[in-house]
Amino acid sequence: MAQNTEQKLLSKIRRKDRGWAFSPKDFASLASREAIDVALHRLLAKGTIRRVIRGIYDYPRHSDLLDADVSPDIDQVAGALARKSGWRIQPSGPAAENLLGLSTQVPAAYVYLSDGPDRSYEINGTTLTFKHTALKEAGFRHRESALIVQALKSLGADRIGRQTTARIRKWLDPALRAKVLDDTRMATGWVYAAIREICREDDDG
Repeated sequence: MAQNTEQKLLSKIRRKDRGWAFSPKDFASLASREAIDVALHRLLAKGTIRRVIRGIYDYPRHSDLLDADVSPDIDQVAGALARKSGWRIQPSGPAAENLLGLSTQVPAAYVYLSDGPDRSYEINGTTLTFKHTALKEAGFRHRESALIVQALKSLGADRIGRQTTARIRKWLDPALRAKVLDDTRMATGWVYAAIREICREDDDG
């Protein structure tokens, strides 16, 4: 039974691909909590998964250049914590800029807005902070929509030019353009105008 549960968990983890972070709650539909804990312990002992912080694990990405596992994906860890605790979250503007590749600086802290309590976690020298706030724009169906809106608002209308829209267009999967455009139609006027430019179907540059 334990081996069967381990295989179920491993199958789900591999479908999510490298970098995915998770908690035991993500496997609640597959087995009992006791069986899940045993399976996670086995996978941890084998080095298949890694403990990031208490109750949160990831399927580590590996760098061939460094011949070592790379640091956990902070955005994935934030998502795992939110699912575990039942919070709605969205990245703050600076965090969204970094996730979209609009900022070249590696932040020492990632801040997420949350409808849960204030919390902070230390992850390999990086601080992950959740700040309680009223999430006025948490109704997006797609994570990409929230990231783009927060990044644009953080930059401000005066800093949104062709280079910025081109970078975000390159980051955004073309298959999601129409969905993001529809998802953000109630965004502030200048923000939505920028998103229309980002989602232009006739420009893949």
